[in-house]
Order: sequence, then structure tokens, then C-alpha cells
Amino acid sequence: MLNRRGALAAFVTGVLGSLAARKAEAAAQSPKSAPADPTEIITLWPNGAPGGEGVTVEEQIIDRTAAGGPRDRALTHTRKPTLAVFRPKKPNGAAVMLIPGGGYERVVLDKEGYETARRLNESGYTCFVLFYRMPGDGWAAGGDAPLQDAQRAIRLVRSKASAMGFSADRVAIMGFSAGGHLAANLTVRFDAPTYDPVDAADQLPAKPNLSALIYPVISLDLSIAHGGSRKQLLTRDGSPDREAVLSPDKQVREGLSPVFLLHAADDKAVPVANSLTMFTALKAKAIPSELHVFEEGGHGFGLRFKPDQPVSAWPNLFEAFAKRHGI
Repeated sequence: MLNRRGALAAFVTGVLGSLAARKAEAAAQSPKSAPADPTEIITLWPNGAPGGEGVTVEEQIIDRTAAGGPRDRALTHTRKPTLAVFRPKKPNGAAVMLIPGGGYERVVLDKEGYETARRLNESGYTCFVLFYRMPGDGWAAGGDAPLQDAQRAIRLVRSKASAMGFSADRVAIMGFSAGGHLAANLTVRFDAPTYDPVDAADQLPAKPNLSALIYPVISLDLSIAHGGSRKQLLTRDGSPDREAVLSPDKQVREGLSPVFLLHAADDKAVPVANSLTMFTALKAKAIPSELHVFEEGGHGFGLRFKPDQPVSAWPNLFEAFAKRHGI
């Protein structure tokens, strides 16, 4: 009888211990233990974003965090574009402006924004996470509203270089998914006159010194396009000419800055053909570029991968490419 009681007690103790361990593990991954959000925020447009007379949508942060999972939030209907600042402990003299994805319907905060900024901070990069406007929200510029924000943002980043300890000539951009489209659009159309100058910062160049396109939306060709992004970008004008303007692979020209591309071959949301067609266009114009295609990874992995997955090497691959090109 005593042996049975002892065995039962041991079983109960083991179950409770296992439950406690799982609870502790979940707590360790919960939003409560997540790093604090950035408090240093730069507003892009001091007098409001241009072309907003017909905009009626309201900003909202949607929390999509699963129980026990890593934090997962998104900003919808951006009305007040901003840059969230992440300062490294030991600056390396370079900066990266991060452009998260969201299908041009939202901008994710954590996975492709804050988490990546903290990772790059560890390597000394001063980071800025861009929260940009959506092309289908009624802005006068339509598909160019996000580009207005990206141009203005990189100019503001450069205006902060001296005060924040990095070089204005060592500013890279990194975009993910639809944010990768915006980064590619800025890469090829950095000098497009999309808005009237606001202040002295707008006299600074909007050309990035290096671009990283991570599982990017590129082509608006129906055969390989990401349907949601295409729909949003062409809301106001769906003509073939406009489609071509907003397909970065068709706007590649000589003299662009180096480009790093990354994609997973099993990406079911944004076909790998997007990165392939961009790489082909870049090489045709002799733009320094590097493409990494991994067998596995899917879409939207950011930094959330298993350590033994080959795709986990991508941050180091990016840094090696950036350093070779002076960033």
C-alpha cells in the first residue's frame, strides 16, 4: 500500500513538475517578458502627411499574439508615419532603416521590426523602424504614398547622423515582404519627385547606400505577383504603365547601390520568382548584388527559425555583404 501511495505521489509530483516547467517556459516567451518598446520616436511629417484630405481611416494596433508565443502586433491604417529608434551600445558608424511587411494593409511591429533592430544593434548598427502609410487608404499619392514616407524617412535618418554617431554615407535599408517592395521601390526610384520639400532634411539624398530585400514582393505581373500587395498598390490606377512603374524589376538602371536578396524556395505567399527576376534585372545593369535562395523557410520568418535551419545564417550573410560594401 505504501509503495502504491509512494508511486502515486511520485507520479503527481512529476506531472506537477512538468506543468510548472511548461508554465515557466511559456512565461519566458510571453509578451510580459518581452523587451520594452522603443520610446524614441521620430515623426516624419511635422504638419501631417501629404495628400490626406480624403483619408478617413483610423490608426489601430492589432495584437495577434498567440497564447505563450512571441509577441506579434501590427499597425493598421497608418495616419502618422514614424521612425522608431534603436541605439546600439557600441555604434559601428552605420545605420539601417528597417521596413517591415504586412501586405500593404498593415505594418508588423515585432517580428520584422523591433526584433531585427535589436539583433542589428548587437552588431553596432543604429536602427530605425519605419511605420509607413498604406496605398489603399485614400491618400492622394495612392501607390506612391509609402514611397513618400520612405524617401522622407531616409532623409531624416541622414539628418540625425552626426548627433547619433553614424555616417550619413553609411545608411542601408532592409525591407521584408511588402516592406521589401517598398525598399526595392526606394532603391530604384529614390530620386522620383513624390512630394514638396518640408524642411532642410529634404535637401539630403534619399538614395540608400545599400539595400537588403528579404522575401520581397517585387513584380506586379499577375503570374508571380503577391495578389494582396498588387491590389493595394494599384487601387487608384491599375493601368499597365502604372503597373510597370511600381514593379521595381522594371525600373532597374545603372548606378544603383548594392543589393542583397534573400528568399525561401518554398515560400507560398510571395513566390521566389520575385527575387529571381529582381536579381536578373540587377545583374543586367551590372549592379553589385547577391542572392540567397534557401530550400526551406516559407514566408515571413524574420528571425524566428530553428538554429539548425540553413536559413538561420541570413543575418550573418547580410552583415558580411554589408561590410564588403562599406556598411
